[in-house]
Amino acid sequence: MRMTLPDAYRTQLQNIQESPKFEPHPDQGFVPTNFPGYSIITPSKEDESPENQALYDLLEKSQTQLVNEFGAAVFAPVAPATFHLTLADLIWDSAYRHAKKDPAFEAQLQTQIADIFQACQPISEGKPIPLQVLGLMLMPRSIGVCLAPIDEVSYGRILKFRRAIYQNHPLMGLGIEQQYYFTPHITLGYFGSVPSLEKRVQLSDRITQLNQPWVAETPQVFKVHRAELYKFDHMSHYYREGDWATFEF
Repeated sequence: MRMTLPDAYRTQLQNIQESPKFEPHPDQGFVPTNFPGYSIITPSKEDESPENQALYDLLEKSQTQLVNEFGAAVFAPVAPATFHLTLADLIWDSAYRHAKKDPAFEAQLQTQIADIFQACQPISEGKPIPLQVLGLMLMPRSIGVCLAPIDEVSYGRILKFRRAIYQNHPLMGLGIEQQYYFTPHITLGYFGSVPSLEKRVQLSDRITQLNQPWVAETPQVFKVHRAELYKFDHMSHYYREGDWATFEF
């Protein structure tokens, strides 16, 4: 909750940094850089449950407002079709490039994730995990909306799922390890450049105003129906093959 308060916006805006995931383009604002890897995420917008589509429409509206406020010279939006919640980061960028030198790596990774999902069946309850949208959240290199499990049971189910992934020894043998605590969020875009100090002061007030619909209206709920293995080439291109692992909550 603290991450969605005005004081947090003011503090975080002093510390924002350019993201290496996007680079300027003379005709297109910012374009994504090559940043390949694998993650376990909720289905992207185009494949999501109908229950979450209305929320994704609101997220796209917030994204447009952020582009208007920050300007195309600062804010690099991700493709709305790729909106998702990351449940477990796996491997990316230089670590992925190194692992990929082994021609068997990708097949082994896909097999291990399928085995983990199968072992996670006791966690499956045949009902989605509800997460409440708390509001806009500024991170050092990006902006998204912050989510939180609505109760301890929901949080516990996610933790068990993540532990099954990160404590799996065969997967660890492939170079996969937990590098971040779980801070559930849906990324809307990245900072392609850092605005002036004066501009950042103005933006802290505007972000507080843009956040009001998220906190003033009936709380929005994002429902996690399933987790899937996805590959990405960059932050606006996530994809998967039809036979890759899927876990139904």
